[in-house]
Amino acid sequence: MAIVRPFKAIRPTRDKANLVATRSYLSYSDETLKEKLEHNPFTFLHIINPDYKDKIKKKGIEKFNAVKNKFNDFKEAGILIAESDESFYIYQQKNKNHTFEGIIGATSVADYLNGNIKKHEHTLTLREEMFKSYLDTTGFNAEPVLLCHKKNTDITNLIQKYKSTRAEYEFATTDKTIHKLWLVNISKDINIVINSFSCINNLYIADGHHRSASSALLAKNSIKKNSQYFMSFLIDEEQLNIINFNRLIKHTNGLNSYELINKIKKSFTIVKKGSIPYSPSLTDEISMYLNGFWYSLIALPKIEIQDCVSKLDPAILSNNILAPILNITDEKTDENISFEAGTTPLSVIKNKIDSGEYALAFILKPIPILSLKEVADNNLSMPPKSTYIEPKLRSGLTIYSLE
Repeated sequence: MAIVRPFKAIRPTRDKANLVATRSYLSYSDETLKEKLEHNPFTFLHIINPDYKDKIKKKGIEKFNAVKNKFNDFKEAGILIAESDESFYIYQQKNKNHTFEGIIGATSVADYLNGNIKKHEHTLTLREEMFKSYLDTTGFNAEPVLLCHKKNTDITNLIQKYKSTRAEYEFATTDKTIHKLWLVNISKDINIVINSFSCINNLYIADGHHRSASSALLAKNSIKKNSQYFMSFLIDEEQLNIINFNRLIKHTNGLNSYELINKIKKSFTIVKKGSIPYSPSLTDEISMYLNGFWYSLIALPKIEIQDCVSKLDPAILSNNILAPILNITDEKTDENISFEAGTTPLSVIKNKIDSGEYALAFILKPIPILSLKEVADNNLSMPPKSTYIEPKLRSGLTIYSLE
């Protein structure tokens, strides 16, 4: 059973929700970040960049204390308000291609530690410790972990009921996405959410592995009730949009095209597809762009499959081409490999190869949710940059107090 509870969010006033909520600051270029900070006094980016005007930037605990002070400034100015009652929050994100809707609530650290909340990625200890220190110092968490679960009829029906009422927030962002949020603070409806999740055995982390791990670290050293939970956006797994990550390689390890293709042929059937961008669709198929031509690469049956991870396309590529042929053995640290989300058009990737910025590219297929869950169920980890999962959530729309 999954333990999910309501909480008293700190959130923007209705008239400023669109101005406060923001994408992750890491997704902005320096120029765009500067523009937003200079022209929007309400953006949550001010809280996480309190020293953006300073020539010498703060670091570590000093930076985290500055974040906390700016957060308190926003509350004192009435930009952010504290909820008077514990609530769940129904959130909907809708664009021209997808509609995502689910429940924002507090999920249990105990579920994370006992394996009821399952993960599919390794986390880095240094990042865990850094985020833990950030949470401990600032006293809040502003970006939900994205968790998915099996479809639940009662949750679906509750969401549909609230969608027929006026949303607390409704606004559009410049990427042509509509955001809506409803408060669920009626006892009967709160109990429906709690009881529905108690019938769900497992939740799966779709995005936010480091945030989850850091919350677990914090919980071990805190007696505060709120620190035993972390804020999550819980969504039906069928709604997730799982996108591929493609690989761009800077060199061919000294091989010419003929030599490289001959080496690849030892593990793959190769078919030349011409100069028009080619995206893979067949089982065990990867596409490659090299010297002006696209190729279909289909793994031969002799490729060794040891577990549910090694049968995934990113692992097949790593184990049979990147490591043994191109000498890229650590994709997390090797500067000769870059990752492009599947949202980047193949024409853009083609141009990066044609320009000489990169030597070749490998295009992968999205990994199905069932494969992701199989990896998590077996306590294994996906290869680096295997998935780009939507929805990408906004920071500052609902804020979870750890105090």
